[in-house]
Amino acid sequence: MLIQIVDDNDTNLTLFEQLALHVADDVEVDTHADPMAALDACRQTVPDLIVVDYRMPGMDGHEYVQAVRQLPGTGDVPIVMVTPTAERGVRQKALELGVTDFLAKPVDPSEVRVRFGNLLSLRRGHLQLRDRNRWLADEVRKATATVFDREQELILRMSKAAEFRDPETGAHIVRMARYSELIARNLGKGPEYCTQILKAAPMHDIGKLGIPDAILLKPGRLNDEEFAIMTQHPLIGYEILAKSESQLIQLGAEIALTHHEKFDGTGYPNGLAGEAIPLSGRIVAVADVFDALTSERPYKVAWSLERARKLLEDTAGSHFDPACVAAFLAGWETVVGIQAELASAGETPLF
Repeated sequence: MLIQIVDDNDTNLTLFEQLALHVADDVEVDTHADPMAALDACRQTVPDLIVVDYRMPGMDGHEYVQAVRQLPGTGDVPIVMVTPTAERGVRQKALELGVTDFLAKPVDPSEVRVRFGNLLSLRRGHLQLRDRNRWLADEVRKATATVFDREQELILRMSKAAEFRDPETGAHIVRMARYSELIARNLGKGPEYCTQILKAAPMHDIGKLGIPDAILLKPGRLNDEEFAIMTQHPLIGYEILAKSESQLIQLGAEIALTHHEKFDGTGYPNGLAGEAIPLSGRIVAVADVFDALTSERPYKVAWSLERARKLLEDTAGSHFDPACVAAFLAGWETVVGIQAELASAGETPLF
């Protein structure tokens, strides 16, 4: 425990130093005749107890206490001010500035040791409580991270369950999620939103779990009746996810519901247009269609990247939000890298 003593009188410094050293075996003493030097020492190492004389040239005890209390980490450090007994106004102001206790001149050595000992015990208790609170906060962070990681794993596996019923590769949800993150980032969204998009985008087609295999796996074009059933998968996905208390899953529900809406209002299931479509849905629409076009399926060959890029450019403003298309194309080198890295199916990590 570090006791700092500030007094312009060398005799008082020596007296208080000797008394402090006898308070406990683990005490170290830092003495200063110059208040400014003492303040600099506090900036370097916060003491566990400060003893300061009121009457000092240059900076009196009040000014010193006020300056100390403005330093980080000093809010619960006990401060003892040494004052003449009769100066009640001095003590009142000192209390207002944050002084913990007083010693009256001339000091009683036995009283000094007891007061110092009590205040150091109080300081030890504060430090132990602070360390305990930090430990508890760290344990809460660890537990929260574990729950969050499990939530992420469950989301990804649920998303892959939907993909395995669809004639798409297992890497599709990873590629389109990373494209979605890229678009959000190039739109100027903050890191938290970009991460949320990355982790929620894989839930876009979870509603396909409710579509019959005869329709979902049909190799040719769907007839009108079959297409009407297929257009229900955004609603099914929304119903699966919407009532969760998780903000991430709520974002997934929003994406599931709106990623087939078109910017000109001709999409489904609700015919939303323009900015009435949530940004997440507009982002994922670009990423999902681009990856679907550039992926091989049982019923079609994969488009070239340039051909798919041309379609995005041609349909910006009708199918897609032009701003989202521009943000996607602004990261074209990254898009090409993602496509090359994740060209194959398999257990591809997303996070």
